[in-house]
Formats: sequence, structure tokens, C-alpha cells
Amino acid sequence: PYYVDMNQNLFLQASLHSSDQNLTVFVDTCVASPNASDFRTLVYELTKSGCASDSTYALFPSPRSDVARFGFNAFSFVNQFQSVFLQCELVVCRYHDYSSRCYQGCVSRFKRNADS
Repeated sequence: PYYVDMNQNLFLQASLHSSDQNLTVFVDTCVASPNASDFRTLVYELTKSGCASDSTYALFPSPRSDVARFGFNAFSFVNQFQSVFLQCELVVCRYHDYSSRCYQGCVSRFKRNADS
């Protein structure tokens, strides 16, 4: 476990370990849960589809394409739980493939009305 105070800035880094030097990594979705084995029942979205859901969530510059850096302010789930667990979905793409998901950034999907 990693212990932080409330509202303390928390910085994270995800690194891709591959012999292929032409890959890049993108943080697509990150959610937090008070339960390490359940990321569906009670969750808090930090980012979804590359779009920040939390006002404190931020992406940071990275020295290499195979490293993603991001952060947010530490929080808790309303005094009922002592721990917060994080689950992130990352996307791996070809470096400089500008049509790939990694280079699209925030993608908001709107539902269309099925009426005639």
C-alpha cells in the first residue's frame, strides 16, 4: 500500500516494457474503488475514454513514448472505507500512428435517439 493524506497530489507512471521501440502508451480509463476485487459496484471515475472526469486529474509530459504520467488529488470514499484502489485501462499503439486511439485524446461518445 501507498499512504497519502487527503487532497495530497498523487503522481503515477505507467511504463511499457517491450523490445519493440515503436510503441506508445495512452491512459484511456481510470476508476477508483474501495474494494480491490470489485470495480463495478461503487466506483469513482478519474478519467474515461481519455477524458478527465475528475477536475484534479491531469496528464503530464513524459520523457519517452512508452511511459505515461498522470496524477490527481487523493480522496476517500465518504468515511466508510480506509482504502482506495485504482484500476486503469491503457492502450498500446504504434508510435506516430496518428489514426490510432493513442493519438485521439479525449473521445466523448454521445448516444443518439432511436426515435424515427
